[in-house]
Amino acid sequence: MIKALFFDVFGTVVDWRNSIAVEFDRLAKEKGLDLDGQAFALAWRRRYVPAMKVVRSGERGFVALDTLHRENLIEVLEEFGIDGLSETEIDELNRAWHRLAPWPDSVPGLTRLKKKFILATMSNGNVALMINMAKHGGLPWDMILGAELAGTYKPEPETYLTGCRLLHLAPEDCMMVAAHNGDLVAARDLGLKTAFIARPTEYGPEQKVDFEAEHDYDVIADSMEGVADQLGC
Repeated sequence: MIKALFFDVFGTVVDWRNSIAVEFDRLAKEKGLDLDGQAFALAWRRRYVPAMKVVRSGERGFVALDTLHRENLIEVLEEFGIDGLSETEIDELNRAWHRLAPWPDSVPGLTRLKKKFILATMSNGNVALMINMAKHGGLPWDMILGAELAGTYKPEPETYLTGCRLLHLAPEDCMMVAAHNGDLVAARDLGLKTAFIARPTEYGPEQKVDFEAEHDYDVIADSMEGVADQLGC
């Protein structure tokens, strides 16, 4: 009997690539820079997993994703030859991750699912980031869970299990919803139910994986509303 749905957010619920590209294109226009927002967004995102890997390995103590994003942003600005931004402007660009737009089906699907289940993030994003994103995009979460509360990043088991414990639920009472096979396999190995949503345009031309479900998950859909359909909402 599923009682709670845990959601990966970046890529599954929100379209980070196009959202970041729009923010950077706006800044580039203001500053007179002839640069590609899509290329900038992808370059920034490429540093995401390596930055978390250092924390997961124990080589570095836990720091919030906002901090990792800002450190990575400094590197990307250097890579693109962009200088002259003030600390305030860099901070504002870093907060672009707080303003990511949902995929068109996300809010309608989540609204349907909320009538039957507890909805919680299970994201590597820190709490403030997740709350601001929810306010910006109208995401109807009941609770913010994930890396910051567990003190480590997915796919470390403690991330998922901390969420279960905070809701006083057994893993089998929870379902992980994600567009990434690795995320779902990690959750399934801990006893959670799983739902795959295909987001084949998440990385645009750089997408190489996660075009489709690679395992026999409990739910396989091509939209959030498809998940709601299969779960009887």
